[in-house]
Amino acid sequence: MSVVTPSPDQHRSPAGADRRMWWGLAVLTLPVLLVSMDFSVLYLAIPAITDALTPTAAEQLWILDIYGFLIAGLLITMGNVGDRIGRRRVLLAGAALFGVASVVAAFAPNAAVLIAARALMGVGGATLLPSSLSLIANMFPDARQRAKAIGVWTAAFAGGSAIGPVVGGLLLHQFWWGVVFLINVPVLAVLFVAGPRLVPEYRAPNVAPFDVLGVVLSLLGILPVVYAVKTVAADGLDASIVVIGLFGVAMLAMFLAHQLRTPAPLLDLSLFRNPQFSAAVSAALVGMMALGGMSYLTGVYLQSARGLDVLTAALAGLPMAVAVAVFSIGASRVVSMVGLRFAFVGAVSSAALGNLGLLLLSTTSPLWIYLLFTSIAGVGYGIVFSLVSDVVVGSVPVERSGAASGISETSFELGTAMGLALLGSLATVVFRARSEGWSFGDTLGDTLRRALEMGESGTELAGAARSAFVDGVHAASLASAIALTVLAVVLTVVLRPRPIAETPTSPTEPAPGSALPLAACTNSSKDDAVPVATPPTPPSPPTS
Repeated sequence: MSVVTPSPDQHRSPAGADRRMWWGLAVLTLPVLLVSMDFSVLYLAIPAITDALTPTAAEQLWILDIYGFLIAGLLITMGNVGDRIGRRRVLLAGAALFGVASVVAAFAPNAAVLIAARALMGVGGATLLPSSLSLIANMFPDARQRAKAIGVWTAAFAGGSAIGPVVGGLLLHQFWWGVVFLINVPVLAVLFVAGPRLVPEYRAPNVAPFDVLGVVLSLLGILPVVYAVKTVAADGLDASIVVIGLFGVAMLAMFLAHQLRTPAPLLDLSLFRNPQFSAAVSAALVGMMALGGMSYLTGVYLQSARGLDVLTAALAGLPMAVAVAVFSIGASRVVSMVGLRFAFVGAVSSAALGNLGLLLLSTTSPLWIYLLFTSIAGVGYGIVFSLVSDVVVGSVPVERSGAASGISETSFELGTAMGLALLGSLATVVFRARSEGWSFGDTLGDTLRRALEMGESGTELAGAARSAFVDGVHAASLASAIALTVLAVVLTVVLRPRPIAETPTSPTEPAPGSALPLAACTNSSKDDAVPVATPPTPPSPPTS
């Protein structure tokens, strides 16, 4: 297989990337948008799927979670596979699997087939995310242009997660539930036609033998832990779940020990010696936990506690989705103005403020409160997720960017799963605790259906259930705000300027303390922290 390198025209461009590369970037964002959307598109579609396929409670859990389970478990593996056999080849193969599985899911006759299709979508999705992000490192050799490209990529990823419920609501307003999967097919068709023409191939040279044992141990660790957390949230704690969770923890410990010994690890633990890399992974985990958990809960709040129809609830999510997308693209400009440390800490603080503002929600509060504070949170999420991706890609040599992007994407997906499990279970615990003698069901939806069957006598039950659910949302919002605030404090310490004596010097090194777009802060050693400094150069030239 030939490996395509950047063309001479690219290097003649002062921006480091020609127009063809930007069109290639547009193609790469398509599968990323779909993968992230398919995490959240079911938030509003589950009621319709439940009516059509009548899944059991356990089957509902698997329909929602099997997709994320397999993506989280395979991202690191697929990043390494792309480094070895070709990132574009893996991208197109994953897209084919994702498209076929989407069609099967759309026409699934029962819950079991839908679960199997979602599992195949997870396998395909695990190839798309690290392949697309790592290809950007090859397509955009100029640091400033790479920062903008990663901002676009992150806007597609974070924006897709934010607009998933919006798209799902709009489609469900007109069509049957299967259309939320069929929309993947025409988008992937564009990728197959344009990808080979616009996206260059890349394969890392002189790669070591593939770490098969590491793959097995990572799957045996991640999947049981995530399954245990989600099952405890849905059904409570029992001995079997404890055993499964402990088995997963033991396998993760063995995986980490193996990675320290093997000459060609899947997970390069030396990356975590870089404080900015570690901070970025932590920000991805906590940020996606807050975004994923609160997006799910507020979707239920809008439809069930406030009584809005699916279309109105979908449109209410647009301001946050726009904020995430716009500020993901503009993150590098924010860093260039205020520096990496203040950009990171300010963005996390904005997300915390947005979550804290949701404490003002009630069953009768004006809708503008929801729109305002979710938008404030969206500004923070957009910047944070863009900086995470930029730090990860910029912290490693280009031949390891596939594996490194797998680490960051794993933190994103695990964060989403943990948010749904932990924040969702916290809201449920508070909801049940607020029953105060009322006969609540397991969920707000169950309780409202019971109240409807009771006729007029069920009005008070429905009102009490809605108020109790809002209390649960408040508890989850407060927990998210606290977690994000703690993260902001940690980032303030970790990203503080280093003493001059610790900073690598070079003949062209600028004075310490000045600001530099994040992607320009790449380092040649994985063990060194990425310096935050700005060279005395004129503003970046306009994009060609």
